[in-house]
Amino acid sequence: MRPSRRAVITTATAAAVSATSTASAAQRRRRLRTGFERLAQDGYSLLDGEKVGIVTNPTGITRDARHIVDVMHADARVDLTAVFGPEHGFRGTAQAGGSEGRYDDPATGLPVHDTYLKSGRALADIFTASGVDTVVFDIQDVGARFYTYIWTLYDCMEAAQLAGKRFVVLDRPNPVTGRAALGPVLHKEFATFVGRQPVSQAHGMTVAELARLFNEEFLTEAVPLETVTMSGWKRSDFYDASGLPWVPPSPNMPTPETALVYSGTCLFEGTNLSEGRGTTRPFELLGAEGLDRRWAAAANELALPGVRFREAYFAPTFSKYQGKTIGGVQVHVHDRAAFDPVRTGIALLVTAKQVWSGFAWRPDNWIDKLTGSARVRTMIDAGADTDAVVAGWQEGLAAFRRTRRKYLLYR
Repeated sequence: MRPSRRAVITTATAAAVSATSTASAAQRRRRLRTGFERLAQDGYSLLDGEKVGIVTNPTGITRDARHIVDVMHADARVDLTAVFGPEHGFRGTAQAGGSEGRYDDPATGLPVHDTYLKSGRALADIFTASGVDTVVFDIQDVGARFYTYIWTLYDCMEAAQLAGKRFVVLDRPNPVTGRAALGPVLHKEFATFVGRQPVSQAHGMTVAELARLFNEEFLTEAVPLETVTMSGWKRSDFYDASGLPWVPPSPNMPTPETALVYSGTCLFEGTNLSEGRGTTRPFELLGAEGLDRRWAAAANELALPGVRFREAYFAPTFSKYQGKTIGGVQVHVHDRAAFDPVRTGIALLVTAKQVWSGFAWRPDNWIDKLTGSARVRTMIDAGADTDAVVAGWQEGLAAFRRTRRKYLLYR
């Protein structure tokens, strides 16, 4: 007898619930513990007898959303004596390209020192003046070379070595997985604060893995380094598998979905198009005056894996085209495992230039700093398609992948 439609639906629903319950049970069995959780669980023994300073921002939180500075300050087992704030500041009040300066934290009374745009001896002098013995780093990264927190990590490691300090990295998940390194590798002559060293555009590493890479491959002299790894994290995990609350690492990184597209669509910072700053969907909404439905149509014709593009119109409240209604696309990722953010970003640049005569690079060629060389810009200007541009970086990427493999800590 053929089952009724209701029975089929009930059976399918039960199967889905069962699969979800099984997945949830498996996740509970391997609950992720961050580096901080494991440090605290061990009674902070790694910091015993040390004056401690911590480089962190609003993302340095516990599973129950308390800030680790507040937790450590209240714990007699830790001698926390200083905080060091990166771009956007320790408490996260500053917009892109800003920081909070030097102040005393109202909640704890701890001195907060500004590290933004400081490096080398100048930053080493701040560490020395703070009186700390050990510098701890705990900031949530988003997996892209041009997100500045990994270069704050690099600069602080170098400065700690110069100042004779020990360095400890507390690990957190890469929110877009650690499966693969993608995109062009930075050429040293294009080094800036959005890329100090030859790393691929999407690095597919955690901050502890990057710290090990930096220490062995890039620092002139290694710093005494210790990393506190996570437990329960797999390289294939997206952020929602962590069970951790999401705190925006910067004002224009509101969700893990933003991080998913960021390593590709941030390239629009190097153009005269809006990258969606001043909207509720930064880096997912892209556009300019004069763009229309033709862009979404051209991008969709490429049938890029895991993503579709919707014709969109929006009015940014700040940044490019502030207060003007502009046209463009919204990026909709429907299969995040198949999605390649860097290839997608290149495809969007190529198609925008094809359909809009007003397309232009920023006059300072900022796109070269973001991609790590002049190659992407010059190839697109010469009429290269997406496949040709992507093929142009494969040799350098393969070399970086070989180097990267030596420093991976998780499966």
